[in-house]
Amino acid sequence: MSLRSTAKRWTYLTHRWLGIGGCLLMLLWFVSGMVMLFVGYPKLTPAERLAPLPALVDARGWQALSVLPEAVRQAPERVVLTTLRGEPAYVVRSGANVGAWSAHTGQALPPVSAQLAEVSAAQFAGGPAFVGAMPLDEDRWTHSRALDPHRPLYRVGVGGAQPGDVYVSSRTGEVVLDAPRLQQRWNYVGAWLHWLYFLRMQSEDPVWTWTVIVLSALCTVAAISGVVVGIWRWRFRGQYRSGSKTPYQEPWMRWHHLIGLMASAFVFTWIFSGLMSMNPLGVFSSSRASLDVARYQGVVPVDAGVIAQPAALLAAVHTPRFVPVEIQWRRIGGELFAVVLDGNADSRVVRERGGALQVSTAFGAEWLRGRVAAMSEARLRGFTILQAPDAYFYPRAAEAMNGAAVRRFPVAMADFDDAEATRVYVDLATGDPLLTLGKRERAGRWLFSFLHSWDLPAMLRQHSARLVVLLLLSLAGTALCATATVIGYRRLRMTLRHKRRHAHHARSQRVDTATSNSAIATPTKAAMRPK
Repeated sequence: MSLRSTAKRWTYLTHRWLGIGGCLLMLLWFVSGMVMLFVGYPKLTPAERLAPLPALVDARGWQALSVLPEAVRQAPERVVLTTLRGEPAYVVRSGANVGAWSAHTGQALPPVSAQLAEVSAAQFAGGPAFVGAMPLDEDRWTHSRALDPHRPLYRVGVGGAQPGDVYVSSRTGEVVLDAPRLQQRWNYVGAWLHWLYFLRMQSEDPVWTWTVIVLSALCTVAAISGVVVGIWRWRFRGQYRSGSKTPYQEPWMRWHHLIGLMASAFVFTWIFSGLMSMNPLGVFSSSRASLDVARYQGVVPVDAGVIAQPAALLAAVHTPRFVPVEIQWRRIGGELFAVVLDGNADSRVVRERGGALQVSTAFGAEWLRGRVAAMSEARLRGFTILQAPDAYFYPRAAEAMNGAAVRRFPVAMADFDDAEATRVYVDLATGDPLLTLGKRERAGRWLFSFLHSWDLPAMLRQHSARLVVLLLLSLAGTALCATATVIGYRRLRMTLRHKRRHAHHARSQRVDTATSNSAIATPTKAAMRPK
């Protein structure tokens, strides 16, 4: 057999048996993918988190930042004044640690009990919280690594406009996730099924990770071998004896061939991009940290003065159209700023100058440029203010996988002249670095996000047309996998029947042979008579 014939044979066998093994899984991926176009995995968006918070109005008697313990004030990642358990409180996060202190007394708040978790959940949901908050470390809706500082969590059933479950931090009493019951039900045939979360035991689960990677890789091989086989079997010139360009006359095989030729490119790219979503072997992670956020933040400033006084800040920003619900302190370039937010996620930037507070809606671009340049030792080769989405920084709907990520405009885009060609997007409204990309992350954006979601800003603007096209292509992929499932079932049934028939034939031959040997070995009575 020639090398070409051998390669063809193995291509056919690869597609046949990988298709039989993976057709049902790919069918589930396409069906659940269509559900995910409308219903996403449970997450808490910034707007959802801020909307239920009560207004911060009467700050008389509230303590300043200096009331916090010295160790906490040394290098906090973020200090937030919000409402916890019905009272104003400071929430301080530093790395994987998070804690809460009373704004009235400056004392650390006591551990969160089930009853306090129910109070927080009821305030968030705007309806009753059912008694019996359940402590848990992790369940099917709380695999996100962002929840790790808050574990264990309390799961509280709530009523109201969207009955379901609310998850409350055991460290601070904040609501960190909501999962409406209707969303949960759809997720069983949506994201939970699509991501094979029934195999995932914890937020960091290498067994689940590699299971998904291996299954996705095998299905990718099945898809690409199917493309090759489909092209081989199609008569581009002439016809088969049946008068058709496809050799298959049996309906299921015929439809599988025809649908495969029409939708094979889409099926392959979707399965392949699903594999890329797992970032196998870290191929889309930059080899080294190219930016130093600590340099951007600068030295720890003195948290004294009027900028550290909640009452002064609230008086400076409060208007009939802007009612604060949260204050966030952050440092940039060694200077302390306050970012005040209202229930609509609108914000104001407050800075102190000569003992007076100055309020603006955003940081100045030129001032921010100098601070952003300190992020890296490499030269800052570009600094642009974007007023609209580009190919890498763009908002997504809440149901999308990254729907909770902050993507607002204007935003500063800074490019560094380092080995990774690092780009960072900095929010002008808060000063937060929102997205950092190196060469590898940019490649992942195209090989995963674009191929899997068709999420170029121009496509996202044509929401209805994009949705219709994705649904039609998904239906084609579903039909292709459904025909493969039927063909695979028939092939397996035929193979098993053949093996049973072969085994039965072998047994029959052994019985016949044994009978013949017995007849030869046993003398007849006539032969035994003496002559």
